[in-house]
Amino acid sequence: MATTEGVPNRREKKIGRTILRALLYDDEADKQPRLWRPIKTFFKLYGIILTRTRPELFRKLRNQSWGMSEDDYTSSFRDDDSLVPKADMGYSGSTFFVTKDNKYLIKSIPRQFEHSFFRDDLLVPYVEHMEAHPDSLLVRITDFLGWRFRSLGGLLGTAPAYHLVMENLLHGQEENSKWQTFDLKPMSYFFPERDIAGGKLASQATKSKLADEFHDKLVLTKEQADDFFHSLEADTELLASHNAVDYSLMLVRIPRPTHVEVDEDPFKDPPNWRTGVPSQDNKWLFRATILDFFWAKHKIHAMAMTFLINAWNLIDRQGPMSITTEAPEYRGRFLEMCREMVEVRDS
Repeated sequence: MATTEGVPNRREKKIGRTILRALLYDDEADKQPRLWRPIKTFFKLYGIILTRTRPELFRKLRNQSWGMSEDDYTSSFRDDDSLVPKADMGYSGSTFFVTKDNKYLIKSIPRQFEHSFFRDDLLVPYVEHMEAHPDSLLVRITDFLGWRFRSLGGLLGTAPAYHLVMENLLHGQEENSKWQTFDLKPMSYFFPERDIAGGKLASQATKSKLADEFHDKLVLTKEQADDFFHSLEADTELLASHNAVDYSLMLVRIPRPTHVEVDEDPFKDPPNWRTGVPSQDNKWLFRATILDFFWAKHKIHAMAMTFLINAWNLIDRQGPMSITTEAPEYRGRFLEMCREMVEVRDS
């Protein structure tokens, strides 16, 4: 079942179709006989039935806060081949698709403690925060999909039961471009893959999935830097207040001059951290967003990991991991990392 990035196999085609069906024909499932629907769905390995979670909240965000029309939004999902599969992009075991027009990224959330945290704890505060902070750097989530009925595929993990639809920060990128992406977290934490036995026990492929490091500077004006830090402070305050840790800053560096059509931005913002902030040295455009804020310290899985790392530290004192530290402490290191990468230079 190996696949080449961008060429979907049978499993990916079926998963993609379930996503498209939920986004375009969510109400049509109700027209099927209710008795047979759950029974028929239970035996599916890939083609489970998905439905939108709290669609009214996300529609309000799209239409009122972000100025998106529903026609423009659904146009990215109208064709059967609208979704292009992406290769593995991290530890979580998620599947990834990007829309063919490059505007949206669809990520599965297979771990129960993550999707339940977003659905039950963070969803409403996230929506309220995004409405109150139009310049927020939190990734713009446009839909949250979950399974309507239980199925073998969802229970066995062959088909993801939960998906996020969100903005793609790489919209407008052309093939073979020289754009650079950095997935940034504070690297001062204990990472077993890197820190146990000098990293000799982990493969290079495993270690390559750790967060990146940015060894350069964002050269900004004081106004740009102040706006950047103001948004970071507000966004991370929300995350810390809900016990979230291990989130990351995705940074995109685009060489100038580069043709980036702002009109291609599905959110139709003026130039900003989503469309590209020009650096003061005239070398780059920078985009940035905060991703992966679904690891909450009060969930059972996170508590178990914290117990294991605390036990390990009785033998080899390495300190906390980014997933076992306290939320205010993670926030502090995250903000410090962001401040250290900025150089203020007014023209």
